[in-house]
Amino acid sequence: MQYGEIVNQRDVYKLVERITTGNFKNELEFLKHLVSEIVSNDQFEIIGGRVWEANIPNGTYVLRYQHGNVQTIPENYEVKISEQPILDELVEKRTTLNREVDPLLIEKGIVIYSVTGVGEIIKTGKGKFFKYVLGFNANEILQSFYETLSVISSFATITIQGLNSRQQQEKYQKDINKASEIQRNLLPEHYLEFQDYKIYGVCIPDSDVGGDYFDYLKNNDDEEERIGIVISDAASKGLPAAIQALFVSGAMRMAQAFTPKISTLFSRLNTLIYETFPYERFVTLFYCELTLTSNRLVLYANAGHCAPIYYRRDKDTHEFLQPTGGLLGIVKHQKFNVENIIMRPGDILAIYTDGITEASNKEGDFFGEERLVELVKKYKDLPPKEMTLHIIENVQKFATGNDYTDDRTLVIIKRDMN
Repeated sequence: MQYGEIVNQRDVYKLVERITTGNFKNELEFLKHLVSEIVSNDQFEIIGGRVWEANIPNGTYVLRYQHGNVQTIPENYEVKISEQPILDELVEKRTTLNREVDPLLIEKGIVIYSVTGVGEIIKTGKGKFFKYVLGFNANEILQSFYETLSVISSFATITIQGLNSRQQQEKYQKDINKASEIQRNLLPEHYLEFQDYKIYGVCIPDSDVGGDYFDYLKNNDDEEERIGIVISDAASKGLPAAIQALFVSGAMRMAQAFTPKISTLFSRLNTLIYETFPYERFVTLFYCELTLTSNRLVLYANAGHCAPIYYRRDKDTHEFLQPTGGLLGIVKHQKFNVENIIMRPGDILAIYTDGITEASNKEGDFFGEERLVELVKKYKDLPPKEMTLHIIENVQKFATGNDYTDDRTLVIIKRDMN
């Protein structure tokens, strides 16, 4: 019974679909499985099958796998592309039939064979070639098998594309998970006490990694006299934003060892970001230093960041600490001013990123600064932790149902009542 008499197109589709389904570690493992299944299946009447992989620098195809009732070909045997004109035709025809010309392959019993190109197409100065070629030989190769090979090639290429996509996604996810772990490790403990200040911060990334960052910075030489608090937001999203956040984190921590002036710190960081991130340049950043001066002077600089809310308890008033300079990284050289406030007993400083105030509801309304001010006043008698968590909860509820989200970071600094 001839091959063409027992195989119809529907059967071929079902069979090839079945043997191309499964979990494979890599392309070669899949192609080895495919060739083995085809050769072993009586329906195809194939004597032997082989997987060849292009070695473009050497101008050859290398034998990676063989299976069937044929004499064994030496492992990693190579055939020259220049001596196999049929290989030049594969990109255009995908599948072709030919009589073997390689002496060793003829010696091994391969006389008439059909080959099909599979996978990526590699462009070279001498032409275009498939990354893989599957070769099959039989006592007689009919048109029906030629057509079947085209089906096999199409399914195999689709499977390889899916396999590569899945592997790339898995690798990307592993990288993301690692970056997320690093980012979490760089964030400080939520709660911190510094003399009569109580501080609580929380960072909620929109995805596994994000561009928001905050930290509590101490200098070993004067950690009892002052503490720095920084919050920043990278312009980009996802992994690029996380890389920027990690960069800023490292730069700020290193700078603490040298105790630079705040204005100098900002200018140097601005230049570093400008030179390091040519495409996702700008970063907003707010930094303040709590000191143990008798009047509890707080020094701060704001590089285009959301204006923190300074709530003065004794007068039940508030003010916004507006930027004292531009966004970090927009231009190479910038100057930043340093301003100050006096934190009196019971005063509160709320530092946040735009994921708080720009959270929007289903109607498209922003949460806004005024709502945030109202919540600061509403929860002013609570400890910083409870204040922070209540505010975050209000923002989350407000934004429920909106598909667009952003990283959200909030740090509450509160001075104890006397």
